[in-house]
Amino acid sequence: MTTLDTAATAPQVSAPAPGRFGAFGPVGLVLAGGVSVQFGAALAVTLMPRVGALGVVALRLLVAALVLMAVCRPRLRGHSRADWGTVVVFGVTLAAMNGLFYQAVDRIPLGLAVTLEVLGPLALSVVASRRALNLVWAGLALAGIFLLSGAGGGEGDGGGGGFGELDLVGVAFALGAGAMWAAYIVFSARTGRRFPQADGLALAMAVGALLFLPLGIAEAGTKLLDPVALGLGAAVAVLSSVLPYTLELLALRRLPASTFAILMSLEPAIAATAGFLILGQALSTLQAAAIALVIVASMGAVRTQVGRRRDKATLPEA
Repeated sequence: MTTLDTAATAPQVSAPAPGRFGAFGPVGLVLAGGVSVQFGAALAVTLMPRVGALGVVALRLLVAALVLMAVCRPRLRGHSRADWGTVVVFGVTLAAMNGLFYQAVDRIPLGLAVTLEVLGPLALSVVASRRALNLVWAGLALAGIFLLSGAGGGEGDGGGGGFGELDLVGVAFALGAGAMWAAYIVFSARTGRRFPQADGLALAMAVGALLFLPLGIAEAGTKLLDPVALGLGAAVAVLSSVLPYTLELLALRRLPASTFAILMSLEPAIAATAGFLILGQALSTLQAAAIALVIVASMGAVRTQVGRRRDKATLPEA
């Protein structure tokens, strides 16, 4: 999982002049990061029978924390109490977001879990923008949930049974993960203002790993030390955390943040594809339509928020 519109809340990065391949390079990096995240999530689902959802989260956070701490080598001294308070809250949010999401994908299809999760950042974008146009995007998202619930069709329409055929606990976990994703965006920005480069992320990941390791041990015990489980857990950490963070950092140096955020809105579709190819999770017609509506709503909300900032930037001084 990555942040849908963290980039939209960050300062805009000026795009360089088009090179030989134009914007294909950075766009490819963003898409590769999205593919890495969602196929990593699909791989995590295959690991759950061995160590459980909590065990997978513990392995992912632990390996990602070790890698990030080794690469970033964040300075531990010289930070205020407020700095540490921010990074601890960020770490708790990070742990909760991952824990809730993996509990969700343990119960419902990956594509639907990511679609429900995206509603958290979408709601944050709608509230932050404060434009009437956002009512349209909110309406599209609600229409997607309407279809996903099965209320938009009856038996025999090829639409499936909606929430009635889903684990409602899994739905609740996905929505909770979405709320934590929105909080992640807020505290990611605050941490970034207090710590240089990726130091705050590395420290927050370490906090999350320390919080989740006892839960993972309680659920999986010595199974966490199984070589196969360790190998798969390391692969999940690299695919879902280390690799996408690196690719996105490289992309943001060459791509406007608004474009980055819109590309990130495609994650539900990428997740549905990963779920189908890796886990054999096919979607009904209505479920696919619901995902499409949420994607359009996410893109629209991000574009509206970026447009609002541009309008403010062009207003003459009073």
